[in-house]
Amino acid sequence: MALHVALFRGINVGKAKRIAMAELKALFEALGYADVRTLLNSGNVVFDAGRGTPAGHAKRIAAAVEARIGVSTNTLVLPAKALDAAIDGNPFGERADDPSRLLVGFYLDDDRAPFEALARAHPGEAFAVGADACYVWCADGILDSAVAAALGGAKFRDRVTARNWATVLKLQAMTRA
Repeated sequence: MALHVALFRGINVGKAKRIAMAELKALFEALGYADVRTLLNSGNVVFDAGRGTPAGHAKRIAAAVEARIGVSTNTLVLPAKALDAAIDGNPFGERADDPSRLLVGFYLDDDRAPFEALARAHPGEAFAVGADACYVWCADGILDSAVAAALGGAKFRDRVTARNWATVLKLQAMTRA
């Protein structure tokens, strides 16, 4: 079994890019993926990918979502081990006492320079650029974090997709079930 997690950026946020999770699950199954399970209504899918590379799966899934559902979205596919590595790399540990205020940004490309520049631009924020993901501890709330706002903005649209810590841990639990 080759369990993977697919993360979609920006679907089901507001009225744009709406995808029903049942429709997304059916699409994955039509593509031949097995043990397909979704989490929440924000583009999180755990599935058995069988053979192939994560990048190949992401490209195939994104093309199918656009062709069959009419939604264009950045799609990231991570092997379960990569999700585990991102969790293990969390530098904020017990400091982040509210999982809804800790964001994990999964990189959509290999260039870390923009994230490092963002960290330099906001030295007062709890932001860390890791090998597998970046992390933002928003002690005063996500809406009050300049880094969280930047990660959600146009400059990082093609570079990162973020999930809160609670969602990340739920995804890990699904890969282990």
